[in-house]
Amino acid sequence: MTDKSGGPAAEGAAGPGPHRSATTARTAVVWEALRGLLVDLARDTDAPLEIVDAGGGTGGAAVPLAELGHRVTVVDPNPDSLAALERRAAEAGVRVHALQGETRDLTDLLPPDHAHVVLVHNVLEYVEDPVAALADVVAVTRPGGAVSLLAANAVAGALHRALAGHVGDARRLLADPEGRWGDADPMPRRFTAERLAALVEGAGLVDPATRGVRVFADLLPGRVFEGDPREGRELVELERAAAGHPALAGIATQVHVVARRPR
Repeated sequence: MTDKSGGPAAEGAAGPGPHRSATTARTAVVWEALRGLLVDLARDTDAPLEIVDAGGGTGGAAVPLAELGHRVTVVDPNPDSLAALERRAAEAGVRVHALQGETRDLTDLLPPDHAHVVLVHNVLEYVEDPVAALADVVAVTRPGGAVSLLAANAVAGALHRALAGHVGDARRLLADPEGRWGDADPMPRRFTAERLAALVEGAGLVDPATRGVRVFADLLPGRVFEGDPREGRELVELERAAAGHPALAGIATQVHVVARRPR
C-alpha cells in the first residue's frame, strides 16, 4: 500500500505534456470531491481538520492535504514508504504524522472519534477482511465526519481483460465473488459499485456519494495526449462529466464513495 492513484497529489502536476495530462485526468474527480468535502467540514470548526490516510504510503495524498493546512496522519505498514513520506513532507515544508501499522491497527494507534476525514484509497482490495477494516475506520472517524473509499471496479476489470484479448478471463472475473479472473490475477479483490455500497451501509455510514473514476483515461491510447495539451484538458473535462453519469460511471476503473458517519 504505497503511493495511491486517485489522491490529490497529481492535481498540482497538471501542465503540458501527455503524461501529466493523463495523470491529472485520472485524479481530478477524486481531488475535486475531497476538496468540496473539506470545505464543507471546515465550516464547523476554526481549527485545522484532522485527516487520516489509511495505507497512505509515500504521501501522494497526504502531503498536498497538509499543504492546505490540515493535520494529516498516515498509517501504513511499510517503513520504507513512511521514510519516503517524511522526506516528501520535509521537501514540501509541511509536517505529516507517520504511524506504522495496518488498517486493523487504527483503533490501537488513534483515539476514538479522532478524524474529520479518513481516506481508504486502494486499500480494501488488499485487506484480509474489508468489513472489519471498515469498522475500524469508522471507529476513528468523528460523528459527522466522512470516509472516502476508492476501490477497483470489477466491471472495469472485466472490460479491460476483454479489450486485451483475454475473453475467458473477463467472463471468469464477472462470475467470481471477489472479482478475480484466476489465481494469477495480481489484484486480490475487486468491487462492484453495489458491493461497495452494501459495505458502506453495513458499516453504518450514511449519505453516500458515488462516482466513477478513470472512465476514459485508462482506455485511450497515449497518442491521444501527444502534441496537443488541449486534448489533455478536454480529457479532464470528459472525466468530470462521466464521473456521475450512471452508465459511464459503471465502467470506470475505480469506484469512489464518500459517506458520512452519523452525528
